[in-house]
Amino acid sequence: MRPHRLVVVVGTGTDVGKTWVAARLLIDLRAAGLTVAARKPAQSFDPDDDASTRDAAVLGAASGEEPESVSPPHRWYEVPMAPPMAAEVLGRPAFGIGDLLEELSWPGEQADVGLVETAGGVRSPLAADGDGAALSRALAPELAVLVADAGLGTINAVRLTAEVLDAPFVVVLNRFDPSSHLHERNLVWLRERDGMRVVTVPGGEAELLALVRG
Repeated sequence: MRPHRLVVVVGTGTDVGKTWVAARLLIDLRAAGLTVAARKPAQSFDPDDDASTRDAAVLGAASGEEPESVSPPHRWYEVPMAPPMAAEVLGRPAFGIGDLLEELSWPGEQADVGLVETAGGVRSPLAADGDGAALSRALAPELAVLVADAGLGTINAVRLTAEVLDAPFVVVLNRFDPSSHLHERNLVWLRERDGMRVVTVPGGEAELLALVRG
């Protein structure tokens, strides 16, 4: 059953902190008394990494779910590449966006908020026939949370990512340092020149929570 409010968490690239931001949101939503569910349609990882640090485990710990509920185990790929590339390397069957959508299941009792996190940047391959942007379009979420780094290259990366998002979105400048002149200038430029809704983390957690709650 689709959650009352569906939120997709996307990023401008790898290692910008999508999973960390999503987990923080899930924890804050639960603390506010809302029921939540987290989903990661496919995940890839270094098999030598601690299992507790994998995306499905981190999201599950935050949402109160088992990793297997967050991400189907047959979509766990033990190669640190984009999921469809990892599937090829491992000799596993190719899959499409349609397969990921069919496998996306929600709790029997409708959650207040459901978060779906994509992999890598929004244009990174998520399936053999589509990327994170394609999945987001198919899900038609009420909101997209666009996680970006706050430093050099931020404006370019955010603009390019925003162009392919159909849903209303909020930009999260992650690891924001208010003492950094560059971080502050990026924030002002995106807000005032580009007219985007932007929050910073740390600093804007309450505003982000309010936007996600709707």
